[in-house]
Amino acid sequence: MKQICVIGVGYVGLVTAACFSDLGNRVIALDIAENKVEMLRKGEMPIYEPGLKELVERNMRAGRLSFTTSYEEGLDGTQFVFIAVGTPSGVDGEADLRYVAQASETVAKTMKAPLIIVNKSTVPVGTGDWVADIIRKAQPQAIPFSVVSCPEFLREGSAISDFMQPHRTVLGSLDLDAAEMVAQLHLPLRAPIVLTDLRTAEMIKYASNAFLATKISFINEIANICEALGADVKEVAVGMGYDKRIGPMFLDAGLGYGGSCFPKDVKALAYMAADKGRHPQLLYAVMDINNDRRPMAVTRLKEMLGDLQGKIIGLFGLSFKPNTDDMRDAPALDIANALIEAGASVQAYDPVAMMVAEPIMPGVKMCADAYKAAEGADAVMVVTEWNEFKQIDLQKLHDLMRQPVVFDGRNIYEPEIMHRLGFHYRGLGRGYNGSKFE
Repeated sequence: MKQICVIGVGYVGLVTAACFSDLGNRVIALDIAENKVEMLRKGEMPIYEPGLKELVERNMRAGRLSFTTSYEEGLDGTQFVFIAVGTPSGVDGEADLRYVAQASETVAKTMKAPLIIVNKSTVPVGTGDWVADIIRKAQPQAIPFSVVSCPEFLREGSAISDFMQPHRTVLGSLDLDAAEMVAQLHLPLRAPIVLTDLRTAEMIKYASNAFLATKISFINEIANICEALGADVKEVAVGMGYDKRIGPMFLDAGLGYGGSCFPKDVKALAYMAADKGRHPQLLYAVMDINNDRRPMAVTRLKEMLGDLQGKIIGLFGLSFKPNTDDMRDAPALDIANALIEAGASVQAYDPVAMMVAEPIMPGVKMCADAYKAAEGADAVMVVTEWNEFKQIDLQKLHDLMRQPVVFDGRNIYEPEIMHRLGFHYRGLGRGYNGSKFE
């Protein structure tokens, strides 16, 4: 049994701590936010992630997982320290590393024995060297340590399975022995392990997320062209996805990406490139296409209704993706604001995210269920593709609405069925411009 300290109990840190403890390690999860630590000690989750509550409770009962606000307690007897604090975007897109610096400096001042310090947070290329410099300068006395980069590839909503069944584990370090010791922690996962240097490991994370974001923006660009030419983007994506060089993942046309990773990471990579005198044209295009999706959705709804002034709009979904309550950079935020500015009233339902959304969307009425969100509405807009919305009683939905208008921002319904039921329906890139089925 190894002893691990994980600093930060956000999405990445809490999942990392819970999963490593489930693999049989003794894990101390550390955070300076006393309210979060107190919640976790009571078995209450500060975030929503399917299966996480049960995983945390099981390992707390087994004595493998505990929570603290004390660095002294967290580092006592620890061999590995995983830094998993937030790295939000700065004004120009650069990653804000203040929390990484604070954690690194406090570790340096607190450590009493050699440590392997693992950067789990998504950090700019070169941060590993920077963290090592911080620790060396802040140590009261020289104690040996090594820095290893181990970027995370967790998707919100499926983070536990992503940790336990990873496609690969990437480890970068200038100390091969330290990297191999971290590799030993990951051996039970039985996944390929990529050993490289610090900067390359950091770059792998950014390049991976930028490529996935590019696939999303690419299929959204294709959706725009499909609308103009009369092709169906869903069928196009299926046909493309059979090609093993392309694959089917991330080829769902919609309202674009959001959340805490893709927007921040693509912007940060573009900033790093520009800072070094490069011109990342593709990354800029990816961001531009993504930014266009939200105002485009409101424009399409205006085309369907004629005018939004005085209209009631029901939003199906608020979180940036299903199976999470994360509202960071969620399309619903911009869409709701634009609808309200255009004179519409907005009522919404999300299976999980409404408690998080309500304080940051004061102009939106939160409803008890999807039918309440649709009741009396002039239009419904599908914003998040929760399974609950896919399985809704469409005839009941039709009868509840003042006008049976549906703008499907995630293409979860079939146009033929919607028009047969009497809806004025529009998806994205579905091979018609509003007249095919009317």
